[in-house]
Amino acid sequence: MFDSLKDKLQSVFSGLGRTGALSETDVNNALRDVRLALLDADVAVPVVKQFMELIRERAIGAAVLKSVRPDQQVIKIVNDGLQEILGGDAEELKVDVTPPAVILMTGLQGSGKTTTAGKLAQFLKTKRKKRVMLASLDMTRPAAREQLRILSEQAEVGILPEDDKQTPLQLAKRAIKSAELQGYDVLILDTAGRQSIDDGLMEELVAIKSVSNPAETLLVADALTGQDAVNTATAFKSKIGISGIILTRLDGDARGGAALSMRQITGCPIKFAGVGEKLDALEAFDPARMASRILDMGDVVALVEKAAEAIEQEEAMRMAQRMAKGKFDLNDFLSQLRQLKKMGGVGSLLGMLPGIGKINKQLAAAGVDDSMINRQEAIILSMTKKERASVGLLNASRRKRIAFGSGTSVQEVNRLVKQYQDMARMMKKMGTKAGAAGLKAMLGSGTNSSPGLFSSPGMDLDAMSKQFGSSKSGGLPNLGGMTNFGGLPPGVNPNRKK
Repeated sequence: MFDSLKDKLQSVFSGLGRTGALSETDVNNALRDVRLALLDADVAVPVVKQFMELIRERAIGAAVLKSVRPDQQVIKIVNDGLQEILGGDAEELKVDVTPPAVILMTGLQGSGKTTTAGKLAQFLKTKRKKRVMLASLDMTRPAAREQLRILSEQAEVGILPEDDKQTPLQLAKRAIKSAELQGYDVLILDTAGRQSIDDGLMEELVAIKSVSNPAETLLVADALTGQDAVNTATAFKSKIGISGIILTRLDGDARGGAALSMRQITGCPIKFAGVGEKLDALEAFDPARMASRILDMGDVVALVEKAAEAIEQEEAMRMAQRMAKGKFDLNDFLSQLRQLKKMGGVGSLLGMLPGIGKINKQLAAAGVDDSMINRQEAIILSMTKKERASVGLLNASRRKRIAFGSGTSVQEVNRLVKQYQDMARMMKKMGTKAGAAGLKAMLGSGTNSSPGLFSSPGMDLDAMSKQFGSSKSGGLPNLGGMTNFGGLPPGVNPNRKK
C-alpha cells in the first residue's frame, strides 16, 4: 500500500545523503518534498500540517552529528514523527475482563467486517489463547450469517445458532447468555452493515451496545476508500462511540492516506490491520513498526515472529544438525521453500527486510515472487528420491524429464540446481568456525568497526554476497539457512547502477 509514498520519501532522503552537512535550506527543501509526498498519498490536510510542524521544529533545532549522515538524521526525525501520527505506542485489545468479553464489530457494508470477525476470532484463539464465540446480528443479508458460520468452522471457534424470528437486539441478548453458559472467554458480535451511514443503522447499533456493554467497539474500515474511511470513522465515533479501528485491505494498492490520517483525526487507535484474504492475515497494528516499513527500514521483529510461528522446533533442530555436518540436500531445500510459503511468501517477507525497497524494480523484473516458489517446488517434486538426495545424478536427459514433469523449462531446472549448489556451499561454510564467526559479524556485533546487517536502515547486499561466496551469481543471499529466497536469475544484479 505504501509503495508510492515509500519511493517518494526514499528519493528525498537519497538527495540529502549527497550533502556534506545539513543546512536550514536543505531541511526546508526536504520537508517540502515530504509534504508533497504525504498529500499525494491522500493524507488529510490537517494531519499533514500538524506532521510538518512537528518535524520542522525537530529538524531545524537538531544538532548535526558528525558521525551521522544528514539523510539518516532526517530519517530518524521523520520516523519519530510518523510514529506519533500513527498513534505512538501499540494498544492491545482489551479482552482480559470478566468473561465473556464482548467485542462489537461495526462498519459499512463491503468493508470486510464479517471476514474480519472470523480473522479476529482466529487471532484471539491462537495468539491470546482465548475460547471465542461468534454471533451474527445481521438480519438484512442472509449470506452474512452463512459466511460467518463457515468462518467459525475454519477457525474452529463457537458460533451462535441462527434464528430468523429474532431481532438483532434479541440475538445479542441470547448470544451473551449462551457465551456465559458455555464458558467462552470472548464473544464477537458481527452487526449489519449499510451502503452509507444512516440513522436506522446508528440507532440499532446504539441499542445493541447498550444491551451488550462491550469491552471493545471496533470499526472495520476499508483502507482502499481513502479519505471516505476517515469520514466514516468520525461519524461512527460521534454517534455510537468506538474504542478502536481495524483497517482492512492494507495489502492493496491504495495510497495509504487513510492509515496515516485515521488515528490523528478520530483520536481512536488502529488496533489491527488486514493484510490478506486468509484467516491468519490479520496483524496487530504497531505504529513504530509501520513507520519503519513506510521508511523502508524493514520490520525485523515481525519477520522473526513469522519465522517462530512457521518453523517447527523439531524441524529447526534437524536442520541445524545437518548444517553442522555440512549436509544439505534437495529435500532440505524443499522444506525451506515450504517454510517460506508458510511465512507469507516472498512478497510478505521482502517487505519486512530493511533497504529492500531500493531493489524492488529489479526483483519485479527478475520475477522473484510466489509463483517462482511454486515452480521450484514443482521441479523438486518431479525428481526421484535418489535425485533429491544426490544432485550429481541429474544429467541432461533427467533434467529434460524433470522439466516436462513439472511444466517448466530445462533452464529453470538448471537455475534451481545452481541455487541449491550455492546454498549447499554456504551451509558447509556455516558449519565451520570461520563461517559462524562471519555470520555473527554480518548480523551485527554491535561494534563501530563491524556494525552488522541490522544496525542501519540499509542492507548491504554486496557484503552479504561476498560473505557467502555468491557474488558471481548475483543472487539474493539466503538468510542464515532459515529461509531461501531462491535468488535472482544469473546476470541480474540488484546492486548494479542504472
